[in-house]
Amino acid sequence: MDPTVAQVLGALFIALDIGLRLLALVVVPYERRPASAIAWLLIIMIQPILGWILFGLLGNNRLSRGRREKMAAIQELIGESTLDIDDAPAPRDRPEWLGGILQLNRSLSSMPHLGPAEAIVWDEFDAQLEAMARRIDEAESFVHVEFYLLVASERTEVFFAALERATARGVTVRVLVDHLTSRRYPRRKQTIARLEAMGAEWRDMLPLRPLRRQWQRPDLRNHRKLVVIDGAVGFTGSLNLVDPSYLLRKNLRRGLQWRDTWLEFSGPPVRALDVLFWSDWWAETNELAELATSATTPDGDLNASVVPSGPGFEGEINLRIFVELVHAAQERITIVSPYFVPDETMRYAITSAAMRGVDVELFASEIGDQFWTYHAQRSYYEELLRAGVRITLFAKPTVLHSKFMTFDDQVSVIGSSNIDMRSFGLNFEVSMLVEGHGMVAQLEGIAEAYRQQSTELTLEAWMARHRVAQMFDSIARLSSALQ
Repeated sequence: MDPTVAQVLGALFIALDIGLRLLALVVVPYERRPASAIAWLLIIMIQPILGWILFGLLGNNRLSRGRREKMAAIQELIGESTLDIDDAPAPRDRPEWLGGILQLNRSLSSMPHLGPAEAIVWDEFDAQLEAMARRIDEAESFVHVEFYLLVASERTEVFFAALERATARGVTVRVLVDHLTSRRYPRRKQTIARLEAMGAEWRDMLPLRPLRRQWQRPDLRNHRKLVVIDGAVGFTGSLNLVDPSYLLRKNLRRGLQWRDTWLEFSGPPVRALDVLFWSDWWAETNELAELATSATTPDGDLNASVVPSGPGFEGEINLRIFVELVHAAQERITIVSPYFVPDETMRYAITSAAMRGVDVELFASEIGDQFWTYHAQRSYYEELLRAGVRITLFAKPTVLHSKFMTFDDQVSVIGSSNIDMRSFGLNFEVSMLVEGHGMVAQLEGIAEAYRQQSTELTLEAWMARHRVAQMFDSIARLSSALQ
């Protein structure tokens, strides 16, 4: 090669290298958490070309323009459909601090606080599916099903058989399933064939098909799990409708089994959950229908708000609500989350609560199913323990996948959202904020059952862990900031 040409190419490469680094200083920090911006800048400064490729694929949590426009219309739709719905009257023993949090949720999501409602929490897999099957067998008009993961198999047969009986008697069954997630697990083709054979209407959520111009950041996923039957009965929680092993060989080799909580409820809050289903259905189909309302109101003692969140909503609704609840609690906070990788605001809220004398307990799994998330979570344990947070580890090989929180003796949250930055900023999630002693009592009873199968982590034992594990924890904590 001519020396002059080589010099020119070398100069251009240097200029490109410098230009990419300087451009990163302008582009990367824009509307991004400082920790996330620093992590991305570090990668780009070390390897500019590869770093920019990764940033292009994973650094933007915005939906495509078309989907953003549709999500804006959906928010307007939710606002219009709930505008004439008044909040439930406040019970006499409502905590003074709760009213403002309910107003915050309504301001951000347009979701009212509704009641009275009845609810039961199911804590065992077969009982969860049987509860849904019983209610589906009572359906007269429609069954709406939305899951992050939906797989027809021997363990889920009772659910699919109930759907088949429903369609056979003329009930409309609509099903939404996350596209990319369902493709990562076995039996997708068989599951879709089963839905089509029974006559169910189904759609993929957030489909990733570049050749059809369906594209967004690959790990922007719809993580919601819900079922609505005739607008009268609803289910939501942490459950994915799949065998508790997820039918993966690596899980079967390790003997891993997932354990979840699943909320069944009836009453006015079901309508709000159905509004959320219809918003997701419309996003994928452009189809809408009139919302159904229950003909009867149960004699329940609970009120509840749907707390939706995701890239389609401004302001990270779940994070704001959770932080406010932690700050407000006066006596006790129980947190059950399989993936605990909080941002600074949530971390400070939890540790501050413990430091001011609130009894704070975090339930997590002794074993992890996702290597980097598991180690990122562990990187926070020392800070939590030093602040006075009790950490209770559920015995392996069970993966404690439940996601719920209780605050004092009156307020609880249960749903699909983890206490991690993915649930706060990337995933579409749904949670139920429930007001009432009865729900707290149910969830605390489940937490007590968890304690019987768990060990409490001590600071002394934690500090004695192997240095290699500490190294992985630190590296994983840095990678968790890449949002």
